[in-house]
Amino acid sequence: MNQSMLTATNTLRQLQDKIDTISHNVANVDTNGYKSKQASFTDLLVQQINNQPDTSKETGRKTPYGIRTGTGAKLAQAVISPSQGALEHTGRALDMAFTKENQYLKVLARANGSDEVAFTRNGALEVSPLENNRSVLTDANGNPVLDEHNAMITFRGNVADYAIRPNGTLQVAYSDGTRESFNFGVVQMRNPQVLEQAGNNLLRLPQNVNAANVYTDLTGANRSQISMQQGALEKSNVDLSAEITDLTKTERLYQFQSKTITLSDQMMGLVNNIRS
Repeated sequence: MNQSMLTATNTLRQLQDKIDTISHNVANVDTNGYKSKQASFTDLLVQQINNQPDTSKETGRKTPYGIRTGTGAKLAQAVISPSQGALEHTGRALDMAFTKENQYLKVLARANGSDEVAFTRNGALEVSPLENNRSVLTDANGNPVLDEHNAMITFRGNVADYAIRPNGTLQVAYSDGTRESFNFGVVQMRNPQVLEQAGNNLLRLPQNVNAANVYTDLTGANRSQISMQQGALEKSNVDLSAEITDLTKTERLYQFQSKTITLSDQMMGLVNNIRS
């Protein structure tokens, strides 16, 4: 009975983590560029109980020797779904959307008191003023957008027009008639499951992980692989109906595990009454 209560308790904790993952997906159903996460489970260690000490008496046995009891399940991994989200056409010059999976824009985010490179697919870009009539290109949360050399994209005067090319080049026309071009810093993720959530729909590389094993910087000739569309935003790839269905099933499993604890407690009460 103690074992059944411990097993149920272990599983309850993991089911709560899955509910949190589903809730996070539902909360970001309208977040531009958000990628949903799917939780997967694995069994915990199995305990072998041998009731027959003399194995010679088990000759010819076809089933496994002894009894194997589980100790619950654990959340193995929350996998990022890379599938392309629907495109919403806005007509706004500073809105851009990736039209290929696993391509991300590089931004400079503040974390733990220092700046670090982060990645986003939210293409709702803004312009924030700087000193001396200069301005900087930022994402929707105010994080500076980086170019292919990891430098902030800044403008030296009043910009009259923006043009975003499919290969990730930003061309600006200033009010004085001059023009300037910038190459967005874009990466192709090869192993996005390694990335950590950094808040505000950003992903970051964990410490002590080699970037070369996770993504490729699309620079030089590789920029031909970039696929962007101006005047559009990629919506989240969250399937709300599937998430609600999964939430209902997970809550039912949570109820089953809670009932297991209740029944085990009742059985322990019966045993105590018999002893008394």
